[in-house]
Amino acid sequence: MAYRILIFEDNTRLRQSLELLLDDEQLFTVSASFPDCDAAAEMVREYDADLVVMDIDMPGIGGIEGVRQIKNAKPEVKVVMHTMFDDDNRIFDSICAGADGYLLKKTSPLQLVSALQEVMSGGVAMSPFVAQKVFQFFRQSNPATPQYNLTPRETVILELLVKGNSYKMIADKSSVTIDTVKKHLQNIYHKLHVSCGTEAVAKALQHKIVKLE
Repeated sequence: MAYRILIFEDNTRLRQSLELLLDDEQLFTVSASFPDCDAAAEMVREYDADLVVMDIDMPGIGGIEGVRQIKNAKPEVKVVMHTMFDDDNRIFDSICAGADGYLLKKTSPLQLVSALQEVMSGGVAMSPFVAQKVFQFFRQSNPATPQYNLTPRETVILELLVKGNSYKMIADKSSVTIDTVKKHLQNIYHKLHVSCGTEAVAKALQHKIVKLE
């Protein structure tokens, strides 16, 4: 069954383009789209959405507050920011509000679709430039590193996930199947006490579990 998507984007032309791109009725179905997110939480419940593509700079409450309200209303809904802004404040405010991904609008259509699929599979959607900003932020902090008892293989796979690799890319680089990657990630999530790839990446960076060089 196709995932139900809501789009929040105030640029009419871009909003229509996203609808055409994502409404393929196989992977995704666009249930509705809106020029603002003032009623985002209500719309997510009304349309029983699985995934939200969210702009940041919109009239009204704006995308970051929209994410926060959606996550408060229905935490299991995945929210991916789709924006032209790559400054530190918006990136980290979005992540702290609960965003499951952060993609720049210059992301190609094919990469956008692939990234949304990855999010719905428990992965992380993050433009490389954004990922680099996140790395730089966490390099500046030096928290104590708890022991999570990851195996060497799990550590490598977590490092590849943190660096923005898809499940397929991790499988190729590790010479294992995608199913094996998923099993390793489930073990990693259990050991880190997290429930998804986004939380695993955040914890790995916060506690310096993996090497970022």
